[in-house]
Amino acid sequence: MTKLEICCYGIDCAMTAQQSGADRVELCSAPREGGLTPSAGVLEAAQRELSIPVHPIVRPRGGDFCYTAQEFEVMKSDVALMRELGFPGVVIGMLDEDAHVDIARMRQIMALCDGMAVTFHRAFDLCHSPKKSLEVLADLGIARILTSGQQQSAEAGIALLRELNELSTGPIIMAGAGVRLSNLQKFIDSGLQEVHSSASRLVASPMRYRKAGVSMCSEAETDEFSRTCVDGDVVEAMKSMMEMTAVRVA
Repeated sequence: MTKLEICCYGIDCAMTAQQSGADRVELCSAPREGGLTPSAGVLEAAQRELSIPVHPIVRPRGGDFCYTAQEFEVMKSDVALMRELGFPGVVIGMLDEDAHVDIARMRQIMALCDGMAVTFHRAFDLCHSPKKSLEVLADLGIARILTSGQQQSAEAGIALLRELNELSTGPIIMAGAGVRLSNLQKFIDSGLQEVHSSASRLVASPMRYRKAGVSMCSEAETDEFSRTCVDGDVVEAMKSMMEMTAVRVA
């Protein structure tokens, strides 16, 4: 049966995902940046509160995936902390200046992970040659690749996702970016073993007084009084669809 990973921005969202039947959580911060490394406090809370597998992302900043020496040192420290805390896996990705997988640095990360499952995230969607990169990541021992098929959404990239899934000799190809209840069946029917979704909805702030004209973001139109949260009903519906499909196939 297809497995469902839910992208969670914070511990409350992760707990909702678990209660609603998610198979695994990708734990992040900073949704407007596309996901950054969660804080030590959030990591510790996840270890206390969650029983399903939690894979934190290791990404020190937004933007591209070509990191400075100092940024790489930070990433190694974060991986070491996650290993020490007992997480079963991490989500990470690095490219060089020519958009190839940064093999030398990824080898160091694999050694640091010491048995943890490593997901190479959507840095894959910016890489120069996806099929060659798949071979490289397989040789490195990567457990899975989170990808939209090098398109803005996984639905648009479904042809490449299907091809990579057929070619892979090791890494699981996990579809992510725009995977929703409304298009989930397409990914299941394509034979993908895992999908990644935020399964989210906007939640209004409980604050009664709302200061107008001030934003915490450089984008002045940003709404400070709503945030993205995991929708437990959507997670349950996605899992139900997966289970029903598995029964029909059996």
